[in-house]
Amino acid sequence: MAIRKPKLRELKEALTALFTGPYTSKFPKEMPVMPEHFRGTPTYVPDECVGCGSCGQVCPAGAITIVDRVNDEGRMIRYIERHWGSCIFCSQCFVYCITGKGIKLDPDFEKSAFGPDDIIDSHEKELLFCENCGGIITAEDHARWCTRQLGELAFGNQTLNVLKYKDLGLVDENTGANDRKSLERESYMKIMCPNCRAAYILSDEWGTS
Repeated sequence: MAIRKPKLRELKEALTALFTGPYTSKFPKEMPVMPEHFRGTPTYVPDECVGCGSCGQVCPAGAITIVDRVNDEGRMIRYIERHWGSCIFCSQCFVYCITGKGIKLDPDFEKSAFGPDDIIDSHEKELLFCENCGGIITAEDHARWCTRQLGELAFGNQTLNVLKYKDLGLVDENTGANDRKSLERESYMKIMCPNCRAAYILSDEWGTS
């Protein structure tokens, strides 16, 4: 069955669109209002990120790089870098963030850039070192977060205790790597990695002091 007067109908629709605007969205002139649970751009919140590294472990695209390296000031730090060009916006880093605050989903999905440096987001975290062997334990903020989560149970971990005492100014700083020389009784009040802590507890110094 033929449509009656098709040209007149098309002309009417064209004139209507000319004066009322198209039926499409007004993006990019106007940003649309995204729904509450929109899976937007994962964006770090440096003050809330504790540097645990879980986001890098669960990223299926390998867009998140977490490296412990020496910075421009000569200090060993944890460097966290995200490449937006490789991100597939799966939000797994957001879901598995241990604090629930270190990464937010930005509703601004428009991430055009003029160069590769513009699609890289990075920040740094201070590291916690073993005062006996000098090895890296974790990020300082991660250890502090664990202390807050454990509450009174944190008293069972001497390394977390000493870190808290240092934050309160009750323990002197120790520059301390000593090439794993014999651990003395005073080493109990040191920040130590699990291996050094176990070696100390099982050592003669612990048993005979």
